[in-house]
Amino acid sequence: QVQFVESGGGLVQPGGSLRLSCIVNGLTFSRYPLSWVRQAPGKGLEWVSRIISDGTSTYYAESVKGRFTISRDNAKNTLYLQMNSLKPEDTGVYYCAEDPWRTGRKGQGTQVTVSS
Repeated sequence: QVQFVESGGGLVQPGGSLRLSCIVNGLTFSRYPLSWVRQAPGKGLEWVSRIISDGTSTYYAESVKGRFTISRDNAKNTLYLQMNSLKPEDTGVYYCAEDPWRTGRKGQGTQVTVSS
């Protein structure tokens, strides 16, 4: 059984930082490219970032480029998202997702709230 388990969300002030983690069990983690996606209140899913299977190439939405960093540790079956200089518009539920990100398997998500 494949499981995606996200963690690390919370309440942070604008300009603050958070590091999200996603542990994936039940598949050969090192073979899969993965993405982070998010859903703001009342809106649809938005792609945030993607990393290929060996971690050597990464991709970012324009809205987070220069502020977020995606990484992975294939020995630990874990995907990360380092989020710096957070803005209120980054608020939402964050999911790690397999390809294709819109319909691929995801976890339960972790809530990120950026507010003063």
